[in-house]
Amino acid sequence: MSLSRVTVGTVLLSLLAGTVAQGITSSQSLANFTQAGPPPNNTKVLILGGGMAGIIAARTLHEQGIDDFVVVDAKTEFGGRMIQKPFGITGRQVVVENGPSWIKGTQDGNGNANPVWELALKHNLSMVQSDLHGSISFFDYTGPSNYSDVFNTSISAFHNATVVAGRGVMENKVDLDLRSAYNYLGMAPTTPHEQACQYYQVDFECKFYAQNPSQTSWFASAWRHNFTYVPEAGGYSDVNMMSVDPRGFAYIVQAEAVDFMKTNQILYNETVSSIHYDENGVTVLTQGGYNLTAEHALVTFSVGVLQNTDVVFQPAFPDWKKEAINSIEMAGYNKIFLQFNDTFWFDTEMGLYADLLRGKFPVWQSLDHPDFFPGSGIISVTVTGDYSSFIEEQNTTQIQYEVMEVLRTMFPNAPDPADIHIATWGSNTLYRGAYSNWGASFVPGHLQNLRANLDGHLWFAGEATSLKYFGVLQGAYLEGQRVGMEIANCINGGQCTVPPNTNVINAQPYPSSLQTQ
Repeated sequence: MSLSRVTVGTVLLSLLAGTVAQGITSSQSLANFTQAGPPPNNTKVLILGGGMAGIIAARTLHEQGIDDFVVVDAKTEFGGRMIQKPFGITGRQVVVENGPSWIKGTQDGNGNANPVWELALKHNLSMVQSDLHGSISFFDYTGPSNYSDVFNTSISAFHNATVVAGRGVMENKVDLDLRSAYNYLGMAPTTPHEQACQYYQVDFECKFYAQNPSQTSWFASAWRHNFTYVPEAGGYSDVNMMSVDPRGFAYIVQAEAVDFMKTNQILYNETVSSIHYDENGVTVLTQGGYNLTAEHALVTFSVGVLQNTDVVFQPAFPDWKKEAINSIEMAGYNKIFLQFNDTFWFDTEMGLYADLLRGKFPVWQSLDHPDFFPGSGIISVTVTGDYSSFIEEQNTTQIQYEVMEVLRTMFPNAPDPADIHIATWGSNTLYRGAYSNWGASFVPGHLQNLRANLDGHLWFAGEATSLKYFGVLQGAYLEGQRVGMEIANCINGGQCTVPPNTNVINAQPYPSSLQTQ
């Protein structure tokens, strides 16, 4: 199925230079958007992290008349986990995405619009609709194998699970993990084909939970799916738009920042080492030696970073905050890109491989597809969860051997690749994983505590603090907007404390027989 590329014009306004440029790149359009000397100290707000949540929070402050802020970022450009990579041999390079590639859910008619979709349209991002269900080829450990009937059954199984979960939420039932839910509903996969198809539905495809079903909340997975893809449930649309823009997906964040920020509001290339907070304000120390003070600081680090000791918080988080941070999952999601001199694989967008071991290089995408990067000779494979952790422990030679062993099972005459690139997230100290995921033990009280600020001055936002859209870009966008407004209200004389739930307990007490005598 051939799907058209979406562009909304190629002429971009160079906001800083005041000139119009034809087909300019991200680096050219943002070339002058760098910090101008040391940023001001003792600001109203420090925004720690220039990803989607941080930049939208900054924009929200600006819209509320507050421009006394500085955005601190460890990289030399904004975008957070939206990271592009020029990949391929000389003369055949294309820009691939280490992080998110898709806008998940767009807009159905005049219904709810995904704000990331609107941002992409505003900044003329080049996108193409992905046919993740209809353009797929099937393989297993014996080679090509048509189990499309099993695949269609797996789609129905996930749909059934979301319907039953919706009733469970409305009736205030106890959550289960998805593996237990599939067993309970009599839909547990048993064969390698069934396991691979469930993997595509749950761990990878439209759901993108990046962990196996035993690590994923049944209820939360259902509502995130519905609020993303089902307009009748308040969602956007059942459409996934993939960025194929040579400027990179992160361009929409960078270009948005250019719209309202000044160069003295940026501190690039500075990694935060410690944060001291109390009822008087916040002091942030960076590895480069900056000592920054502010009335408020917004932390947009991933929960993976918060779960580790990469940033020292003084005083240490209270127990209720630590419990919330460590109750949510931080998922692994690693893409491996391979470039070959010639294309020898499937002519569909996607390929699904069923191994005897669940999660072993199962999901393949042809980036050489006519709608993506034709002639590039690039194919990618995605691994998630525990297998992504295994991959990050290997060197490139080992990974290539493992990947090619599977690819040669699918295509026995596959040659060695001309180039390879592995995106790693878990071992990267700036991220400590790809994105968050709700497990069955993460409950609404934990979310309240993840969102709660400390001493009225240290705030938290990101995709992980989103109830409906954890793990996806619209979650980061909406949380940046929400917390930016809360900080603005505080500065303008409103409520400054976002209270925690300091007593997250079971709905029913444990039996008295468990109590010690």
